[in-house]
Amino acid sequence: MIILTILIPFIAGGLVPLLPFRKRWQMEVFLETAVVANSILVWYLLFHHSDSTFLLAHFTGDLNISFRVDGMSMVFAGLVSALWPFATLYAFEYMTKEKNENVFFLFYTLTYGVTLGIAFAANLLTMYFFYELLTLVTVPLVMHTLTREAVLASRKYLYYSLGGAAFAFIGLIMVIVYGSTTDFILGGVFDPERIAGHTNVLLLIYVMAFMGFGVKAAVCPFNSWLPQAGVAPTPVTALLHAVAVVKAGAFAIIRLTYYSFGTDFLKGTWAQDVVMVIVMFTIVYGCSRAVKETHIKRRLAYSTISNLSYILFGAVIMTPLGLVGALSHLVFHAVMKITSFFCAGAIMHQTDRHYVHELDGLGYKMPCIFGIFTISAFALMGVPGLAGFVSKWNLAEAAVESGNPLAWGGIACLLVSALLTAIYMLSMMVRAFFPGKDFDYNTVSDVKDPNWKMLLPLFVFTIFIIGFGLFSQPVVNFFSDVAKGNV
Repeated sequence: MIILTILIPFIAGGLVPLLPFRKRWQMEVFLETAVVANSILVWYLLFHHSDSTFLLAHFTGDLNISFRVDGMSMVFAGLVSALWPFATLYAFEYMTKEKNENVFFLFYTLTYGVTLGIAFAANLLTMYFFYELLTLVTVPLVMHTLTREAVLASRKYLYYSLGGAAFAFIGLIMVIVYGSTTDFILGGVFDPERIAGHTNVLLLIYVMAFMGFGVKAAVCPFNSWLPQAGVAPTPVTALLHAVAVVKAGAFAIIRLTYYSFGTDFLKGTWAQDVVMVIVMFTIVYGCSRAVKETHIKRRLAYSTISNLSYILFGAVIMTPLGLVGALSHLVFHAVMKITSFFCAGAIMHQTDRHYVHELDGLGYKMPCIFGIFTISAFALMGVPGLAGFVSKWNLAEAAVESGNPLAWGGIACLLVSALLTAIYMLSMMVRAFFPGKDFDYNTVSDVKDPNWKMLLPLFVFTIFIIGFGLFSQPVVNFFSDVAKGNV
């Protein structure tokens, strides 16, 4: 059944350019049905899974392509499958003003299947294979408009991703050589006899592999591709920045740290200090650039750069509580950021305005969009009662509990980031709702909220943001079980 959840998006996406849809709504019904059915199948699998591994292909020795459901895959696959049907519905309306829809939805749907391949990967080789495939199926989405900016952005994304994958591949080789298996096992797979005398070399390889997978997670200094990728249609950038690509990078780093190299091997070493300093710097750098940025989507992109390193900060604390914080922000940030990006996309779709200074007065003309945007902004700031507060609290608690002085410095980075987040998010809200006494409302007289295809996903995501903020304990308890290996 696992392989079926990966194949259905491949088959559905591949059929889009081939089936003779006479009307657009027929394509919409076909795709939405396929995506919803696949998400239902994923959730059925998550609740009725076994501990068995599905072997797809065997190469030699311990090298194979295989899939399995464990706690980590339940988190990532559950997140992806919950958001994708709503993202697809949103895309139907947004793409009415774009060309080459069949090609777009072909790769858009393929990306769903590839991301699930990463989530269900039973070993490092399988995850690496789908991680590379994710690059190939998302490059056409980034360059969809075929403008000069889109082509340049797709090239940069491709070069960065392939370069990062090369460093990640070195980590894979080291796990093959020095590990007892390539399978994901909580605690790591290194054979003590094999690694004797090679500790510093393996620590260096870990840092290299961390940075390699970290390219997709937009770690400094390999993050400039992410703001440039904002030229893609908003349904693409929302998934790039919230679910598929960047979260795949963070997910891969968690797998590498906790399930391949192992925290017992890494914790307290110079390698831990190096990666922690890098993610702490990225947290502050990303939100600092967001304050300066005037383009709406690029501002949100820099916000994503900062928030992704929140996840990585929790991961490199290298304690069960740190992993709980990382998983909390991986899930909660995905919901918050896809909401803010979809709001930005709705603004651009309805008004063709792309810059912060062009938001003046739109709050009264698009009350639903800007009301939801405000909630997502408060959540990203970490206001109590919303999802962002819960994950940031878990990260801070993990930093204090770790006893690592460097991690305590990370709390200061979180506080600085919260302040800067308030500045760059609330400044957009102030412009939208309080444009000034001299503002001429006739300039926005024809502006209105989008239709239900855009609003329905946003209302659902808003419920998630509030629900996770008020009733997060069951979810956090599940993350704790995952971190302890009980799931």
